[in-house]
Amino acid sequence: MSVVRFGVSFEKEVLDALDEYVQENQYSNRSQALRQLVNRHIVEKKWQCNNRVAGAVTLVYDHHRRDIANHLGEIQLQYTEEILSVQRFALNDQYSMEVIALNGISARLTELAEKLISEKGIQHGKLTMSRFD
Repeated sequence: MSVVRFGVSFEKEVLDALDEYVQENQYSNRSQALRQLVNRHIVEKKWQCNNRVAGAVTLVYDHHRRDIANHLGEIQLQYTEEILSVQRFALNDQYSMEVIALNGISARLTELAEKLISEKGIQHGKLTMSRFD
């Protein structure tokens, strides 16, 4: 992939906000931050256009909660085409984290994530999606 240089003009307030964003996110320079922001916009546009994306659902839950693992497994069985891998980690005596790697149409991944995250007993859940083309 080749790099193309170009000039950009910003109002002072926008440039100050960009510099703050660079610092807060520990980017090495403005170009890296702008590249990330543009890529994020492209991915979000792909989500809206219902394109194929890669993704991951991260869930944190109390593994002592009755039947939660079974319920999550039942939901996952409905999405075997989209699920690449499932990893479960014990965080401590009470909580587990599950990371589900995904590949598919963004609407279908969102549907799966919403079902999993809304399951009773989930403490926290998040879907992230990325383009890979």
